[in-house]
Amino acid sequence: MASTDTKTTDGSAKDGSALGGIEAGLDALETSVTGRPPFRQTFREKIFPPIVATVVVLAIWQGLISLKIVDDPSRLPSPGAVWAEVEDAWLRGTLLDYIWTSVSRGLFGFLLALIIGTPLGLVVARVKFVRAAIGPILSGLQSLPSVAWVPAAVIWLGLKPEMMYAVILLGAVPSIANGLVSGVDQVPPLFLRAGRTLGATGLRGTWHIVMPAALPGYVAGLKQGWAFSWRSLMAAEIIATAPDLGVGLGQLLEVGRTNSSMATVFLAILLILFVGIAIDLLIFSPLERWVLRSRGLLVKS
Repeated sequence: MASTDTKTTDGSAKDGSALGGIEAGLDALETSVTGRPPFRQTFREKIFPPIVATVVVLAIWQGLISLKIVDDPSRLPSPGAVWAEVEDAWLRGTLLDYIWTSVSRGLFGFLLALIIGTPLGLVVARVKFVRAAIGPILSGLQSLPSVAWVPAAVIWLGLKPEMMYAVILLGAVPSIANGLVSGVDQVPPLFLRAGRTLGATGLRGTWHIVMPAALPGYVAGLKQGWAFSWRSLMAAEIIATAPDLGVGLGQLLEVGRTNSSMATVFLAILLILFVGIAIDLLIFSPLERWVLRSRGLLVKS
């Protein structure tokens, strides 16, 4: 009996040790490395590829001119000519003014669209009658080109900054609302039932259950909403020009067209592209990574 008990004890100990090893292994698989990656890895994975892409684009651009494939500066200016425009705008102190005028308008209009589109999306997603009434309208507005609203906004509000904000709202609110509706539609019903069981109903359920669960779709809607905000603003700035509105990137693009200066046109295009990339990298990419990481879909490396 003693021998049997000893074997049983030893066997249990061995089984417990084996199970402990398995659990430790599973924990190791689930554990992510939270240390900061070395600069060499960051440079290789995140900094070097955009640099290579930029160099390739500049080389092809210069090659088209050097090889006389496009030898008309009025059609395609050289990178040097565009850089000269950058230097000239910088020395005159207008380069940052162009950027700030458009960025401040775009961000303020986007925040207004966020304040309006978020509750609108929740109401549409949660109230069947409202969804049936205005859901198709939101989808139609989202597909409507933003430039179509500019003439109407000018007639309604005149050549004022409010006109540009109205165009931004009409372009961005449907995207934000539809993104939230899509996110709410993908919330598992089990989450809602569990929330009701725990007493999370009404606004509490919306805040603690629905919004966190719908966050991926909501963030996608925010990103698309910013894209529509930026495009709407550029359309408004190109079409509606007045001394009181200042000179943003859209107005700069129109000035280049009016003066038949392709170097100015390219400068405006590159600045518009630069701002769009910068906003995505500084705001929306970190937000998307946070959402994915909070759901265990992205491991820190």
